[in-house]
Amino acid sequence: MPQILPMESSSPSEDQELPDAPTRETGEPDDNGASSNSDHDMDVEENETLSAKQGISVKLEDLFDNDDDDNDDDDNDDDDNDDEYSSSNAANGNAHVKMEMKSSPPPVTAAVAEKFTDLGVMLAFYQRLFPFRLLFLWLNHSVKPSNDFAHREFAFTLHNDAYLRFQSFPTDEALRKQVLQLNPSRFEIGAVYTANPRDRKTLRGSSAFRPKSKELVFDIDLTDYDEIRTCCEKTKICLKCWQFVTMAVKVVDSALREDFGFENIMWVYSGRRGAHAWISDRKARELDDARRKALIGYLEVIKGGSQSGKKVNIRRPMHPHLARSLDILKDHFQQDILEDQDPWVTKEKSEVLLSLLPDKALNDALRKKWDSAPNRSSSSKWADIDTLAKAGVSSTLDSKALLEAKKDIILEYTYPRLDVEVGKKQGHLLKTPFAVHPGTGRVCVPIDPKKLDRFDPLGIPTVTELLGEIDEWDFANKKDGEEETDSKKLQDYEKTSLKPYVKFFQAHVAHVLKDERGVKREREERDAMEF
Repeated sequence: MPQILPMESSSPSEDQELPDAPTRETGEPDDNGASSNSDHDMDVEENETLSAKQGISVKLEDLFDNDDDDNDDDDNDDDDNDDEYSSSNAANGNAHVKMEMKSSPPPVTAAVAEKFTDLGVMLAFYQRLFPFRLLFLWLNHSVKPSNDFAHREFAFTLHNDAYLRFQSFPTDEALRKQVLQLNPSRFEIGAVYTANPRDRKTLRGSSAFRPKSKELVFDIDLTDYDEIRTCCEKTKICLKCWQFVTMAVKVVDSALREDFGFENIMWVYSGRRGAHAWISDRKARELDDARRKALIGYLEVIKGGSQSGKKVNIRRPMHPHLARSLDILKDHFQQDILEDQDPWVTKEKSEVLLSLLPDKALNDALRKKWDSAPNRSSSSKWADIDTLAKAGVSSTLDSKALLEAKKDIILEYTYPRLDVEVGKKQGHLLKTPFAVHPGTGRVCVPIDPKKLDRFDPLGIPTVTELLGEIDEWDFANKKDGEEETDSKKLQDYEKTSLKPYVKFFQAHVAHVLKDERGVKREREERDAMEF
């Protein structure tokens, strides 16, 4: 049986009154874990960055021109040398950071319901498996506690649907203690503010409390593909339509690295039907809302709703980003779209394809051929376009226009469809990595881009499966009358199928910390050279 550990205090009951706990009416998290500033949080809306408030237009080429100009005094706590923290954690500024999660105290047996939303199941997960220390290091960018974490907003969704915003914590231990006390069904990460979020009501002036930084984030949700995916709809997914997410991750990740120079990018499975990107580079975290909007605009190609007709209208010659994306996507188009999705197999869907082609005479010839062969496959229909074009069915056909139209069609059916609102504002909340999705019970694990084609969202373990794996390991490895010694004792996550995902997160956090130390040294050297 899954086991939970004794707590110092119990979870609040549904009748218990909690501070700052309005029930959600507006701005509640969507199923994919994204929340935006809502009407009941007008104090945040009123304190958006001045550039966004004044409608400043930002050119893409100017996006990072002033990266080195923002040396706010608020960074002082984070700019201290790491070797001042602890001799056990650092030496001469080059510490090996021990990031393993703390081992759980000896558990006591307790019956837990199989349902993954059960309070006991969630409490056992937080106690035994959630990587609080790694989360702290990732968000704090240093082993030494700083305002990057202490001024960070967290939001909790409780099991009675109360929604607590503007929670903040000085350390990972304080966060862990609060999570174990509240035992939320999920929690989300927000921006780093200019002051402690808990003190926001005591501050005066719009500039006293405003978002200062936040990871650049992107959200990919399969419901945005419902008009072109044929295998599933709404909350349902399968391996066929998951390929839309795979294609999107490849294109966006490539653009972020090659066009913008970002390095610390982590993709996280949303737990059901999507993925989130978290970019932790300092220059990404410090982008204001106007620059975030400009960057998202750079990546946005699919525009218009399901009734808007042609959704790809791009200039020629094709931008290098789009040319690279097309090269990534063309093989996916043949297999994942034409073969697996078969989007134009019906007469109605065939008309959608014809509406995207530029020549009426060619369209009439194609329609006649397809009417004579009902249920002709999409792959065959795609081949028919070139066959009839070369046969000379249209004397007015512009071969160049036809080629460009076909490229646009490939992009329309394969290019990422981003939830653009998620990444536009620093104050936007997004579900934490390693959360448990309340609808599926699956853990929101990181996705290794190098293994992207092998990622199976339906194979991600649920919280109840993970707790069961701990019990199975303990039973299989416990010897009669012999207690496990500290030297042999494994952390609970190491006994489960969650282990490779925690290890991947650990390696990512190490890279973030290493880069952050380099940025600090670079700034210190530059400042030392100034007169």
